[in-house]
Amino acid sequence: MNTMLPTEVLQAMLADEIADVARLLQEYAADDSPTTRMLIARIAECSMGPNHLWQDLGLTDRAELNTLMQRHFPALKARNSQNMRWKKFLYREICERAQVLICKSPHCESCEEVSVCFAPEV
Repeated sequence: MNTMLPTEVLQAMLADEIADVARLLQEYAADDSPTTRMLIARIAECSMGPNHLWQDLGLTDRAELNTLMQRHFPALKARNSQNMRWKKFLYREICERAQVLICKSPHCESCEEVSVCFAPEV
C-alpha cells in the first residue's frame, strides 16, 4: 500500500505554509514598499528551506537577518524578545494563532544544530 501523498497535495500544502508565513510578515511589515513586498515573498519561501533562515536567504550571518527584520518588520522583531531562531519563531507565531500546541518549523528534527536553537546568543 502506497502511503505517500500525491505531488499535487504536497505542493498545495507547501504553498499554504508559504502563504501563512507571508501573511504573518505582511501584518508586521513597516511599510508596503516594493522592497518589503519582495522580502516578504523571499522570507516566506526561504522559511521552507533546509538550513537556518539567514543561510537560506543567502545572508552572511544571523545578525544580518536580525538587522533586516528590525528594519522591515520592527514590531515582529520586538515580539522575538527571547531571540529565538527566526524560522522557529515564525512557526511558533503561526501555530499560536491556529491554537496548535506542538509546532516545529521545517527541518528542525534533522538539523545538526537543533540543540542550540533556543540557546541565547553569546
